[in-house]
Amino acid sequence: MRIEYVDLIEVALPLVSPFRISTGTMTTRETFLLHVVTDAAEGWAEFAGDPDPGYYPEFAAAAELVLRDFLLPGVLALPAPRVAALGPIFAAVKGNLLAKAALETALLDAELRAHGMSLGTFLGASREAVPVGVSVGIQDSIGGLLDMVERYLAEGYTRIKLKIAPGWDLEPVRAVRARFGDGLALQVDANTAYTLGDAEHLRRLDEYGLLLIEEPLQEDDLHAHALLQRRLATPICLDESIHTARGAAAAIALGACRVINVKPARVGGYLEARRIHDLAAAHGVPVWCGGNLETGIGRAANLALAALPGFTLPGDLSASNRYFAEDITEPFVLRNGLMRVPGGPGIGIGPRPDALARHTTAVRRLHPRE
Repeated sequence: MRIEYVDLIEVALPLVSPFRISTGTMTTRETFLLHVVTDAAEGWAEFAGDPDPGYYPEFAAAAELVLRDFLLPGVLALPAPRVAALGPIFAAVKGNLLAKAALETALLDAELRAHGMSLGTFLGASREAVPVGVSVGIQDSIGGLLDMVERYLAEGYTRIKLKIAPGWDLEPVRAVRARFGDGLALQVDANTAYTLGDAEHLRRLDEYGLLLIEEPLQEDDLHAHALLQRRLATPICLDESIHTARGAAAAIALGACRVINVKPARVGGYLEARRIHDLAAAHGVPVWCGGNLETGIGRAANLALAALPGFTLPGDLSASNRYFAEDITEPFVLRNGLMRVPGGPGIGIGPRPDALARHTTAVRRLHPRE
């Protein structure tokens, strides 16, 4: 397989409603797609970060530079750009996991399309459809929150995740439990908004029977998470803290978590995501697939991962209309609480040219350079 050209396509998709978490509010999904065209097939991937480093330390402009000047030259120097040969190339560049994930995914998509194999089959998926949950951002009022949760439950979502932050935690959880009962699968996500000094306050969440509390403390402090977990009955789920299978092993050994949220881009791609899945399964730790408000390109690949047998909790894999009035792919639709895993070669889907054109803001060719 020989790479003929690589395009970076900037896109901007307005959200149907603002999405607010403890670190900020998003009204438009701005990112880029990586389009790799080879002599055998084409591949697509979505950069999971944002234009700014407010959530991830990586951001779009920096990732473009790393891709163009460091990662791509190494890949192009290979006799054949096979995903199995990327390890030494990527190891020579420290960090930059989101950029690595985008390139790995695009190359993997092209390679699998060339062989007529789906990403789900390659990863070891055991299901054709997966149960999905929905993430509900911080709202302006409890009433507005309850109306939103009611609407999502009516649409068929099997699990509700509430974003929380200091000043917006106990009251919304209490209200949702009171309105929808103990049978609702409910979890919360703090996005690192608390400190260990808030342990007694967070312990009050135990009475609401939550599935988990996600990333309550700073992402670089496994020790603090381990101390907090000893004081909580609610399982701690780590998200931003987990970047590699080694890190996941350390978190499990320290008792810093009882659940892991696997975001493929955050860990450098789907190969490392599968390693984390395998490690967690060996230790009896449930995993689920998180999201970053992906378009259909990123969502298709995440669904393939979420179909692995160790993903026993519903992921943040909402239908396209949860976020966008128009997706750049054919829309993903929720049916009976399930989302189908694309079964075609590679990620099983590609952009619709008309929709992609409407939402493209810039195109730059990374290879060959003009």
